[in-house]
Amino acid sequence: MSESIVKNATRLWTPTGFSEDEWSHAESADALSGNGRFILPLQVFLDLDPAVRRSAKERLGVLLQPGDQLEKIADLLEISLVALAFPAFSDGRSFSKGELLRSRYRFEGAVRATGQVLVDQLPHMLRLGFDEFEVANPVLLKRLEEGRTGGLPLSYQPTVKPEAKGPRYSWRRVRAG
Repeated sequence: MSESIVKNATRLWTPTGFSEDEWSHAESADALSGNGRFILPLQVFLDLDPAVRRSAKERLGVLLQPGDQLEKIADLLEISLVALAFPAFSDGRSFSKGELLRSRYRFEGAVRATGQVLVDQLPHMLRLGFDEFEVANPVLLKRLEEGRTGGLPLSYQPTVKPEAKGPRYSWRRVRAG
């Protein structure tokens, strides 16, 4: 295995439960010469030859940091996965990117949260269209193992996933399920 590939020390969780992660984070395009599915940093992804990007689209993902511009990949979303980084719990720019991927760009592949995925953020991430989570936080891991995703039953802002309207207030929504 190439030294440019970094295997996750976290657990992958989806709304159907924990699963084996078939993706590896790679720091260079050299990883694509091997077998497997790889998440590349934005600049490495953009530097790929377009023919390579097209031929590897089923096993190619891109990682966007909070400061990276989503528009840089807007025309390249035939890939299977977009990973959005949450390097600090106080940086919420990747929330907006997740919602925009689903609503504006109609991205149908996997949207993955990586980094500081915390207990109180998970329900909102699910509502915004995230469907994969690299989880390392021990409190969140324990809750997910117990089958508890948490969250409040009411929300005030609309999101990508439609919800039933609450009683008497058009702006109050009751969380589905």
